[in-house]
Amino acid sequence: MKVYFISGIGADYRLFTYLQLPQDYRPVYIHWIPPHKDEPLRDYALRLAGQIDTTQPFMIVGLSLGGIMAVEIAKLFPPVCTIIISSIPVSAHLPRYYKLAHWLRLNQLVPASFLKTASEIKHTLTMRSPANRKLMREVIRSGDDDFIRWAISAVLEWENTTIPQPFYHIHGTRDEVFPISLTNPTHIVQKAGHMFLMSQPEAINTILREIFTSLPSQHL
Repeated sequence: MKVYFISGIGADYRLFTYLQLPQDYRPVYIHWIPPHKDEPLRDYALRLAGQIDTTQPFMIVGLSLGGIMAVEIAKLFPPVCTIIISSIPVSAHLPRYYKLAHWLRLNQLVPASFLKTASEIKHTLTMRSPANRKLMREVIRSGDDDFIRWAISAVLEWENTTIPQPFYHIHGTRDEVFPISLTNPTHIVQKAGHMFLMSQPEAINTILREIFTSLPSQHL
């Protein structure tokens, strides 16, 4: 079965470098496409789903922004299951200060280049592995500024109350982007930050094996 992966904002398939899928599952990486001007997140997700073969059973895994996209796609084209990592399934789980920043239009005043630099500095200081630090620098620097600006605004304007089923949500207790106190994950990783997919891949791989093993055999 194909498992479609959607990365975080301004990132790509490289963030999934350390994930290991069980036998009989094949990873397919969805690539970000240029957004239309002022395009709602739901409409963008519909276009992004054009990369998925919806005529065959599939699974979808989304990281951060990719998790939000995965939820929207799953509402339109139901997969065998939806898995989100370091993300949120409904807009009510966004921190209130994000909404305040949007109301003050701060997201439009702060340049994407500044956000990329700040992110690069944070990961340089917090990631122990030199290889991970190098990878994150490369991923962040290659992010498209226009896409980042659009994505931030689209998420802040996003409205959703529906959680597609079957659904799994993997989250770290120290997530600094989407605080765990505001959401309800099905699987919790202790002392893990927003990018623990890279720093603690063994935890993710263990949970994924558990999820995949629990799926009904008729889906395989």
